[in-house]
Amino acid sequence: MRVGIGYDAHALVEGRRLVLGGVELPHDKGLLGHSDSDVLIHALCDALLGALGAGDIGQHFPDTDMQYKDISSVFFLEKIRELLHERKYKVVNIDTIVIAAEPKIMPHADNMKQNIARALDVDPSSVNIKATTTEGLGFTGEKKGIAAHAIVSIVSE
Repeated sequence: MRVGIGYDAHALVEGRRLVLGGVELPHDKGLLGHSDSDVLIHALCDALLGALGAGDIGQHFPDTDMQYKDISSVFFLEKIRELLHERKYKVVNIDTIVIAAEPKIMPHADNMKQNIARALDVDPSSVNIKATTTEGLGFTGEKKGIAAHAIVSIVSE
């Protein structure tokens, strides 16, 4: 068994869609970045790549490569699923937490879980999504950005 952790954070800005877990959430701001800036999936990608000992998301999908401009981060998960398969590993468990003052995450968590499970070809019961606020503290509490943490376990097939 191998374990990996991941973290990501992006600033909230006007003029962008807000996408988390592959789901577009209604909000007046979106996350700034090269792809769709889905912090939940980016943290998960880093956790999976960490478990594989395969670097990080920036090495595999650099923000200097225009083919990834505004792309859905679900694509990254699908590519990492292929890497897991090539290296003969499968996902056992995924646990994530989104840190945001707004919008409310949990009404969308089941759709996020389904998207992640489908992209990684795992049972949705293997995916957990939690959300919290920071009670007004820090950049997430001040509604300047959103962050996410992920931890995964994988086993060889």
